[in-house]
Amino acid sequence: MTQGELDTTADRATADRTTADRATAAPGWLAAPLPIVVADRAGVVADINDAFRHVMPGMAVGTRLADSGPAWLRDGHERALAGTAEVTGGRLGGRAVAAHPVWRGEDVAWWFVDTTAEEALRLERRRTEFLATASSALLASLNPGRCMEITARLAATYLADAAAVIAPGRQGWYPMAVCARGGEPAHDRRAIDPRLVPGLAEALQGFPPVPSRWIDPAAAPEWLRPADFGEIGSLVVTPLPGHGVPAGALVLLRRSREAAFSADEEVFARLFAARAGVAMSAAQVYAEQSAITDVLMRDLLPPTLHEVGGVDFAGQYRASLDTDRVGGDFYDVHAADEERDETLVVLGDVCGKGLEAAVLTGKIRTTVRALLPMAEDHQRLLHLLNNSLLAVDSTRFATLVLASALRDGAAVRLRLTAAGHPPPLVVRADGEVLEIATRGMLVGALPTVRSSTAVVTLGAGDTCLLYTDGIIEARGGPLGRELYGERRLREALAECAGLPAEAVAERIQMLALQWVGHRPHDDMAVLAITAPRGRLLTAVGGHGRGRYTA
Repeated sequence: MTQGELDTTADRATADRTTADRATAAPGWLAAPLPIVVADRAGVVADINDAFRHVMPGMAVGTRLADSGPAWLRDGHERALAGTAEVTGGRLGGRAVAAHPVWRGEDVAWWFVDTTAEEALRLERRRTEFLATASSALLASLNPGRCMEITARLAATYLADAAAVIAPGRQGWYPMAVCARGGEPAHDRRAIDPRLVPGLAEALQGFPPVPSRWIDPAAAPEWLRPADFGEIGSLVVTPLPGHGVPAGALVLLRRSREAAFSADEEVFARLFAARAGVAMSAAQVYAEQSAITDVLMRDLLPPTLHEVGGVDFAGQYRASLDTDRVGGDFYDVHAADEERDETLVVLGDVCGKGLEAAVLTGKIRTTVRALLPMAEDHQRLLHLLNNSLLAVDSTRFATLVLASALRDGAAVRLRLTAAGHPPPLVVRADGEVLEIATRGMLVGALPTVRSSTAVVTLGAGDTCLLYTDGIIEARGGPLGRELYGERRLREALAECAGLPAEAVAERIQMLALQWVGHRPHDDMAVLAITAPRGRLLTAVGGHGRGRYTA
């Protein structure tokens, strides 16, 4: 063994004897594995053990807690001296600890217990509870604006001092929701430049976030912060991923006096952003589909009827299901124009129910509108319509009734043609009910269509009723098995003698629905054509519906 090795061995032996002598001479707590520091009433460190030196090498005997110790320990020591001794806690040497005060004469000994694992477990539990709460709140609304407000409020309450949610914009205008902790979110559209915030333009395009340390909070534009927020200390920008396309971006803000966002907090913010992005994307998809549905439904819904050319028209429609707005029954009224003097009325019933039947009704109504120049010849119109339906790859067919109405003095002249449809009924002002003798073949099933046209004149107060088979085939009554039938329809129509068109249509449909009750039924449609009592006065300037006089 060399001389150097002998010297090293001797030094180690000396150090071991010194440590052993100290452990023997000093109190037992100095050898405890837990960090311990003793401070007197003046806040001066009186003693420390080796475990504490390991975690706080900068603190030594004789120094003051206020100078070399963490602020939370200094405050806890002052409370202990004031007689309100309690367990305190904070960060020590990069670990979470709980500090327990124990009096040793005039001094206070602080024992530190490592609670990093427990603190991490509590943090994960809080985060899990927050994500569950956030998911429930976000999925509670399918309104895009409301969803943005919920996202901003949750982020400002649990993740930062304030939050801004920005959705993809158009032509420089972006929907935004900004919220400070404890406040209400402000939602509007703003003309902003996302490039002013590093990472924001990329986040709106779905690119990964940039680390918060790369972002200078002092350069944040005013539109990003809530009113009276103050100086921004740190901010995080993270994308809101949606269903295949970006749903927007989330910006988290902290004031300058708060600690900057840690890497762990940025990762958790992305977890929340993933849930918020899915909810916002679902709300946006629903809003777009709803808007498309409304546009398409506008042409499928029956029109609102009123007086046209001195003749009163009124209609009522009820789909087979209460949840449906459209079905297989339809009606239209086409006013006279320069090429024809008569108003054309169409009421029909497509084979089937629901949306598929409604699609065919839309095709029929569009085709009839295109064939209006041939409206004077009902047979030709039905022939062309039949050819159009046969050209479509569909097994569905339809029944129709056409009515051409022309005001002639106080009377109304009607030309009626049924194509496989129940015959129209006429109720005179005195209560007499007549069935119009018109028959024909349904359209869309056979290569040829044959039909007969009947002409009838309505006197003042007379009404012609067009209806679908959903009225007479409504099954209900006391036992729930009996059809409403033509007899009951005639009796109900006789009671409507002299009533205006709107009252007749409402009355007939109401009685049919009462007969059905809550039982299933077919689509129902009725249309009343009434010769008004009195003389029509045109509105000033020739525009508008005008009014009737006696």
